[in-house]
Amino acid sequence: MEIKQNVALKPYNTFGVKARAKQFAEVSEVSEILELLNIQQPELILGGGSNILFRKNIDGLVVKNNLKGKEVINEDDQSVEVRFGAGENWHECVLWCIEKGYGGIENLSLIPGTMGAAPMQNIGAYGVELKDVFVSLEAIDLEEKVAHTFAHTECEFGYRESVFKTTLKGQYFITSVTLRLTKTNHQLNTEYGAIQQTLEKMNVQNLDIKSISDAVIQIRQSKLPDPADLGNAGSFFKNPVLLKSQFEVLKALHPDMISYDLPDDYVKIPAGWLIEQCGWKGKQIGNTGTYKSQALVIVNHGRARGDEIWDLAHQIQDTVHAKFKILLTPEVNVL
Repeated sequence: MEIKQNVALKPYNTFGVKARAKQFAEVSEVSEILELLNIQQPELILGGGSNILFRKNIDGLVVKNNLKGKEVINEDDQSVEVRFGAGENWHECVLWCIEKGYGGIENLSLIPGTMGAAPMQNIGAYGVELKDVFVSLEAIDLEEKVAHTFAHTECEFGYRESVFKTTLKGQYFITSVTLRLTKTNHQLNTEYGAIQQTLEKMNVQNLDIKSISDAVIQIRQSKLPDPADLGNAGSFFKNPVLLKSQFEVLKALHPDMISYDLPDDYVKIPAGWLIEQCGWKGKQIGNTGTYKSQALVIVNHGRARGDEIWDLAHQIQDTVHAKFKILLTPEVNVL
């Protein structure tokens, strides 16, 4: 393990924003993390850099999580528990599971980022969330330098939230994540979004976890830009969740408003729809803008600074709030 000085962070964030780290190190073993902590505390831990916006240089140590590995730790005829290294690429893990016949995360195909970031964000898409298959995670307390296992309840999962984004933010280094997946009788979720229509276009005769994954990949590729071609961090804002009573008031004013029912009398409204109704879809301002096929995605047209992107995000928030009285909350971590 080497601690490098004055390292460019542009290759380590999917927005492709220029920033620098005063110090930078990559770790591939738990022992290297402990070794590093005996030297100094990290200011930032990086996974895939797919959910971050740099507005400044990092005047401290940035640590890139490269912990790898996939290990079956428990199984029976119906299910399997797999422990994944936190530095594993999320989508590659999904594809590996599908190849093994393990179901439960096929709807989460092509989500960028690493396994370790998945529970922090409680990633979700097309009717499925990480918490639905989560068992536990292992993490190192950065202050005490000891390992701790977090069970499902300890993670306090919410909509794109967990305890690691709230009360324990910046206090732990996640080293592995264990998921419980199905081996038989997979629960195939095709009701959300355009999955069913896409499966019909694909002429799928025998529905299985792979065909659902293929459909999700096709949908996401049609709506979202490849960060290698156009810098972005995926969905910039969370989909707002309202009480059904609040939604009914809005629906009366905007009859064509799209929504999805949630438990406990809540309703989710697609943030992309709200932004599009305000005229932002495909709009470019200077070096930044929104994607032509999905207004929820803010993009870097090549030379955008973090502050430019953040300014655009504020403009979008202001116009959506003025029209719908809904304040969009960023899903991206802004530094």
